[in-house]
Amino acid sequence: MSHAVVHSRAIVGVQALPVQVEANISGGLPAISIVGMPEVAVRESKDRVRAALQNSRFEFPDGRITINLAPADLPKEGGRFDLPIALGILAASGQLSADALEQYEFIGELSLAGELRPVRGSLPTALAARDAGKALVTPTENAGEAALVGGQIVLPAAHLLDVCRHLESGQHLEPQPAAAIPKTPCYGVDLADVRGQQHARRALEVAAAGRHHLMMVGPPGTGKTMLATRLPTILPPMSEAEALESAAITSVSQGGFDLRQWRRRPIRRPHHTSSGVALVGGGSNPRPGEISLAHHGILFLDEMTEFDRHVLDVLREPLETGEITISRAAHQAEFPARFQLICAFNPCPQGYDCDLGPRCQCSPEQQRRHRSRISAPLMDRIDIQIEVPKLPKEALRDTETQAESSATVRQRVLQAHQRQFERCGKSNGEMNNREVERHCALDAATQKLLDLVMDRFRLSARAYHRILKVARTIADLEGRSRIQSPHITEALGYRAMDRWQAGS
Repeated sequence: MSHAVVHSRAIVGVQALPVQVEANISGGLPAISIVGMPEVAVRESKDRVRAALQNSRFEFPDGRITINLAPADLPKEGGRFDLPIALGILAASGQLSADALEQYEFIGELSLAGELRPVRGSLPTALAARDAGKALVTPTENAGEAALVGGQIVLPAAHLLDVCRHLESGQHLEPQPAAAIPKTPCYGVDLADVRGQQHARRALEVAAAGRHHLMMVGPPGTGKTMLATRLPTILPPMSEAEALESAAITSVSQGGFDLRQWRRRPIRRPHHTSSGVALVGGGSNPRPGEISLAHHGILFLDEMTEFDRHVLDVLREPLETGEITISRAAHQAEFPARFQLICAFNPCPQGYDCDLGPRCQCSPEQQRRHRSRISAPLMDRIDIQIEVPKLPKEALRDTETQAESSATVRQRVLQAHQRQFERCGKSNGEMNNREVERHCALDAATQKLLDLVMDRFRLSARAYHRILKVARTIADLEGRSRIQSPHITEALGYRAMDRWQAGS
């Protein structure tokens, strides 16, 4: 037989799209060519495959070898096609049965000695292979990640010879068992570590219960970062579907997925020198950015006012839509980006003594420039905005008052979260305007109170709906079916930046 087909997959965005690796051997001078829109690493695979086959004691066929990666208009990158190309050459030259290849999909980079090396994107590949009804043969290092997909047969292999023995001689590869990973992740920190700051702790609980975006403004050293890093400990656990979505995005990123992070909500902390492409993703073959790597988790922007304003403004659309589309001349890539934004910054550009109080030496122009680093449209999209003041020395020395632990707060958050999903199938922070009108009705007195505040601080319609969402979450934490005046009052108290910008 001079022609063979091997099934594999290419990673485009977070999707693993099917690729047929066709191998054809014809007469002519010995040569090997790869067609089908391969990038540099794929074109170089011919040298790796030749050496791997020869060092594995296979005969490298004489003649002209053509490898076609179909469909031709789909970009292919990386070394993931080394294994299917090698198997295709063996099948086309009669050294391997082509019929045995039909029920499998293959990914893996080859060393010159024939060993299999790990590749990116094994988790989305396993998901797609399961849907196609095929077992997946993968390098041993990728098998644990691929086995996270329930109902998928994953066959780990360490060498090209192991795969060939499995296909020909009956020395079968053993399926990878699912890893025993605790369902309740351990974060190593606890909300009980936070001394004082009851208002901020309460705001953190409300943000966790409704998946609301949170902004904290206050002098250095008041606990803003400590609060943000403890938010994951009180969030509801990830569902199986959420965990797979989040892990699939991490799997296609440059760093790959760490099995120890399974079911842990991601928390991404980009540096303030990060570019817009680093945040939203990009590249000639688009890769996910920080907002996608924080999918179903937290994007924490510490020292937010140090970020470039244009970089921050790229967050505006993803905050509304929960996804990002990156367009290139040849193709588009869509990445999910349903993250919870947590940001913190100092109230003005001076030093440790500056808290906008009587000791502040910043001029009004300095304060204005500092505030203008964050655009009003972006700030309008942040549901909860609070001040985190300096703590008195007595609060820091207080070791007798026991603060609530993350486990205690998480129990209330879980109950509120359950009420939201029973009511509309999503968290309050994700409700659209029509759902807000349906589930956040107010009585006349409460509506009048909200209207007065809207007029006083010139709030937008977006801010109006976000206040209602936060009030709905506060009512859910108390187990109330209707929003009442105290809930609206507390929600209005979480709009500190509206008062700050209004100059009061």
